[in-house]
Amino acid sequence: MAKKKDDYKGYDISTRAVHTGNGYDQETGAVRRPLHMANSYKLPDDLSTVNYSSTDLLIYARNGNPNQQWLEEKVASMHDADDCIMLGSGVAALHALFWTLFESGDHVVYPNVSYMAVYRLLHELFNNKYKVDTEIVDMTDLDAVKKAVTPGTKLVHIETPDNPTCGITDIAAVAEIAHANGALLSVDNTFASPLAQKPLELGADFVIESVTKFMNGHGDAQGGAIISNDLETMDRIRYEAQVNVGSVISPFNSWQIFRGMVTFPLRTQRIFDTAQTVAEWLEQRENVTYVSYPGLPSNPGHEVAKKQMKNGFGGVISFVLNTDDKTVEKFCAALKVITFAVSLGHDESLIFPQPSYDERMYLYPDVFNPGFVRFSIGLESPQDIIDDLAQALKSVGL
Repeated sequence: MAKKKDDYKGYDISTRAVHTGNGYDQETGAVRRPLHMANSYKLPDDLSTVNYSSTDLLIYARNGNPNQQWLEEKVASMHDADDCIMLGSGVAALHALFWTLFESGDHVVYPNVSYMAVYRLLHELFNNKYKVDTEIVDMTDLDAVKKAVTPGTKLVHIETPDNPTCGITDIAAVAEIAHANGALLSVDNTFASPLAQKPLELGADFVIESVTKFMNGHGDAQGGAIISNDLETMDRIRYEAQVNVGSVISPFNSWQIFRGMVTFPLRTQRIFDTAQTVAEWLEQRENVTYVSYPGLPSNPGHEVAKKQMKNGFGGVISFVLNTDDKTVEKFCAALKVITFAVSLGHDESLIFPQPSYDERMYLYPDVFNPGFVRFSIGLESPQDIIDDLAQALKSVGL
């Protein structure tokens, strides 16, 4: 699909967040993109050249909608990329990429620490249903990556910072290993967002973003993006996964995320700054036995993070309390400003315990078990967040 030229290429990310993809409404002159809820569009008089499985023409909502396309322009611009495909969720984006690339017998390398849906897709579904050979590797260990990636490897998939331990993988180094063996590299960039990290510039072939998180930022819409400069493969993804599997994003969610992205750089910078402050405070607590945040010099990935991240080190902190699962739950429930809920990148701070009985705990570094908590920083006052953590720790005897 031919992509529109980004008239704001070269401008600061804050300017592009406001203007790229926006435009005057041709019918009314409104200075905001309208919401188009139509699921069907007028066909051309001559149908002889119409491909009903194409996204080149607005035909039917599954083939694409205007709000989706405007959002794709904006997200591609955030990554300085040639193309973006916007789908119904971050998991839909992961599935679309894997579904399009993999064939039975392909070898895929992915991280021992990853989002649950990646673990399910690769460890179970693609492995068991389609006989894709999937191999778990500690991506923070480049020697282990070199041993795992062979000339027969189809894809190396990484997350950095990873979910949920905030481990750091060297994108450029893994890209070099992958490409030397003829493999592709995909990077889930959700924890960093394009404000902090642009994996395509570091050698990645595909980037996944759950735009449900920092880019939308308001906890009220869901979407996932695939970003790449590989236009041929992106067209395949549109044909195979968007149109013929049907994981398209709705016009309303597209419109909400498009609106939320106007303030994305401002919101996310505030979150990154607060996260650094809170991580430093947590590291000084007697009953906090470990804090994993890339901005801390004590973090094993700190030097790599300094090399590949800018504007901050993300908005998620993983930390460990010197206690058991039940006390961690009581601690989370005792919070008053911080919300006890899943997800991340919202306007409100969100906290979620990772229990010792999680089936993947054996894959994580030993330091995370027990007492493991994932904490997504929001837009509240940094001091109010710290005070809330302090009172909750006190309430459970920590």
